[in-house]
Amino acid sequence: MYEFHQENRYPIHLLCTILGVSRSGYYKWVHHVPSTREIDHQRLMERIKKMFYKYKGIFGYRRITHYLNKENEQKGIEARYERKQIRRLMLKMGLKSHIRRSKGYCTKTSYVNIEENILNRQFKADKPNQKWVTDITYLQYGKGQKAYLSALKDLYDGTVIAYKISKNNDYALVMETLKEALKQNPTATPILHSDRGSQYTSKQYRQITTEAGITRSMSRVGKCIDNAPMESFFGHYKCESYHLKEYTLYQELIKDIDEYMEFYNFERLQETKNNLTPVEFRYQVAI
Repeated sequence: MYEFHQENRYPIHLLCTILGVSRSGYYKWVHHVPSTREIDHQRLMERIKKMFYKYKGIFGYRRITHYLNKENEQKGIEARYERKQIRRLMLKMGLKSHIRRSKGYCTKTSYVNIEENILNRQFKADKPNQKWVTDITYLQYGKGQKAYLSALKDLYDGTVIAYKISKNNDYALVMETLKEALKQNPTATPILHSDRGSQYTSKQYRQITTEAGITRSMSRVGKCIDNAPMESFFGHYKCESYHLKEYTLYQELIKDIDEYMEFYNFERLQETKNNLTPVEFRYQVAI
């Protein structure tokens, strides 16, 4: 008499032949009792998968390792995971993050009211509101309709301290961003670095920054790397949010930008900032 598989009612020896496994191997698998290590690995894989999909696949093994270790620390768990362990488990589950690629794009520059590159790629700051960088990036929604995101970032902690969205790439967009940054930080007198776009070389921009005691700095012609922190931020935003969906309405785009800014400032851990979020790192100064 043949042994039958309880569900499919096929002879066990036939199933093993088809699958290319031995009967002893099959019965070993059926009666296997997971070890404590295997159970721990399975639980860890579930945590990795949950975190990976929570953040829409934008995190690779490095950042997921930081988040898992931070969760353990907050729960009083002493266990710390290594990157190679998380990488191996992600590969096992087929989890691969989105990769950010450079577009090689630089803004066309103006040749009036330009300033020297005072920042000179010195992107580290010793305290908040010492060095700011700003720029505008181009977006689309609907059937090729244009939108523009202007953002201003503090180099001390990476916090985006002001941003504005508009359908027009005009002076008002830049001025509103700058005014919002000054409103949030009324005593700030930083170096403010930008490219040489017409908005940043305008009389209005020059007047507002002069009255606020801000030192203007501008990238050299064709040297986008002079403003690398802003290029990097826009790259992260587009990879981790903008490119993940298509926007039919302008309001949908605004909603997603608002959500990403909240996530970037308050949730996204920065490896260069002791694995803290920008806001956490910023307020260490006040503690």
